[in-house]
Amino acid sequence: MDYTAAASDWLLEVHNLSCGYGGDSVVRDINFALSQGDIGCLLGPSGCGKSTILRALAGFLPINQGEIRLQSQAISLPGRSLAPEKRKIGMVFQDYALFPHMTIADNVGFGLKNLGKAEKRQKVAELLDLVHLQDLADNYPHQLSGGQQQRVALARALAPEPTLILLDEPFSNLDTDLRRRLSLDVREILKTLGISAILVTHDQQEAFAMCDQVAVLKNGSIQQWDVPYNLYHEPANRFVASFVGQGGFIPGQVLGPDTIESELGIIHGNRAYNWEPGTLVDILIRPDDIVYDETSELKPKVVEKTFAGTSTLYRFRCSEDTDFEALFRSHLDFHLGEQVPVRVEADHLIAFERTA
Repeated sequence: MDYTAAASDWLLEVHNLSCGYGGDSVVRDINFALSQGDIGCLLGPSGCGKSTILRALAGFLPINQGEIRLQSQAISLPGRSLAPEKRKIGMVFQDYALFPHMTIADNVGFGLKNLGKAEKRQKVAELLDLVHLQDLADNYPHQLSGGQQQRVALARALAPEPTLILLDEPFSNLDTDLRRRLSLDVREILKTLGISAILVTHDQQEAFAMCDQVAVLKNGSIQQWDVPYNLYHEPANRFVASFVGQGGFIPGQVLGPDTIESELGIIHGNRAYNWEPGTLVDILIRPDDIVYDETSELKPKVVEKTFAGTSTLYRFRCSEDTDFEALFRSHLDFHLGEQVPVRVEADHLIAFERTA
């Protein structure tokens, strides 16, 4: 991360952060920065440290090393931390954390203790209108669906006009279709208000759809902080390449800086590597790198197929060492055991030197 820009260019800065529980560091040397109005994401498998970082940002967890700065102000240092309620940071929890005995309007207005009744009522009405729940102000949480409850939680977090919103797996209790729709709705709301946010999730589709910058974490360390496009097409290491998107590795041998020979033929790419000719490598092949070509001499065998309506995901096999997947429109209907003419069209050549 380049921190040479003026401090005012960043809304949130995390420098060399290490923190954890009982004196042990769960996350180590965490560095990233977020601009005003951007939505960032902490993405990774369970236990990688996503929620630990979020708790440190919220002020719920002291840090062992480094610093957290919000609008150029240090809010967390080792041994010194600004109280959570003084950080101007809103939080949306996984379980919504709504007050069951309060109406929706009262839940949203809970943190607006310094406003007069009329002003508070107007503010609550504006927020409920923003999240499309204006007709449910007098209802109680148990009368709402999961998606509606999540909107209430967001409105309540937005009410005090925070500088930053933290979203802790906010859609994990919802079904797939609702998650997708609500994540896009939340992005639109945050963008409309110009409020920055940090989302924690293990769902990469959710991360890519909603966020401007994404940190991929593994074992308490950030492997890559980048825009979604680069995470997919320019992964920094083998873990990011494997974790982001679909795909698998096939063996290859370097012929030149941007040319690798493999069982799928000679593959040319968009990047130059500095390996010596003859170096053994593993090439990442994604389903969208494979195209159907009736003229191709390469005819791998179909060993698996998964129909998905508009498309079908095939797994092909050339040999014991070379399996790969391809996504074709479903009108191309091939059968198990059938040999299908295909070719590689990998505009982004992703490969890593073989270590074993």
